[in-house]
Amino acid sequence: MRGIVLYGPPASGKSTITAALSRLDPRFALVRKLKAGNQRGTEYDFVTVEELARLRAAGRLLLETRRYGNTYAIDRHQIDELVSSGQVPIVHLGTIADIRRLTEATAWLVVLLWVPRAVCEERSRQRLDIDTPHRLAAWDEAFADLHTHGEITFHHRHRTDLVAPEEIAQQIASAYHGHKVAPMDQRA
Repeated sequence: MRGIVLYGPPASGKSTITAALSRLDPRFALVRKLKAGNQRGTEYDFVTVEELARLRAAGRLLLETRRYGNTYAIDRHQIDELVSSGQVPIVHLGTIADIRRLTEATAWLVVLLWVPRAVCEERSRQRLDIDTPHRLAAWDEAFADLHTHGEITFHHRHRTDLVAPEEIAQQIASAYHGHKVAPMDQRA
């Protein structure tokens, strides 16, 4: 199994669960997305549009997403480096299409993290996001995406407003290490 995909709308707990996984086992490592655009955020490697174009031309970009006026991308070399050093890459994704592109060639543990829209709004305001309306629009898009492409199989589904991050991380880590990836039948 190549790594872990955490899918969910903004404020669903992807960063929190990633941190809990890393505390549980330091081999779990976030794949830092490349970001061309504003320089807000701590989980990105900031690049220029020109640098992104060079990486794209070299065939290094696995995925590219445009959101909030920025371009986000995943560099295949970063995943390869993590895997070759014995780490487990964790990728945060927000669309089913991106999950399909990432997992078409190799197996990943795919996890849905979910919160109701009101919780998304509350969390966004608590962390002082200046673009909460955009986050809510992204939640709406994730909800529609999930229900339009409901045939995708998630190995695990978690409501992060109902279960502690440490408990979710423990279940994900156990599934990854044991390769117990039978899909759960509950909907978000």
